[in-house]
Amino acid sequence: MKGDRVEIVVDAGDTTRTYEVVASRAGRRVETAVRRGVVEVSEVTRNGSVVRTARFMANRVLALVEQPIPREDNSEKSGHSGRPLREDPET
Repeated sequence: MKGDRVEIVVDAGDTTRTYEVVASRAGRRVETAVRRGVVEVSEVTRNGSVVRTARFMANRVLALVEQPIPREDNSEKSGHSGRPLREDPET
């Protein structure tokens, strides 16, 4: 979702560097993957096309922080009673 972000803190020798990957447009999301010693953070569209990717050596990554935007609770808007669907309403 637009606004989702991932912060990556990387060891750069004598200092640390912080990088951010942000879902910049509506309908995009940020996905993370760790494969074969590489941390990969990608911004992806609705249909799964990768827009951009950041890759880091896994042994250099100090922190990987996912920060999703707060989602709205749809049950309050739709008037849902909070009762599970499998229960029969009392008449």
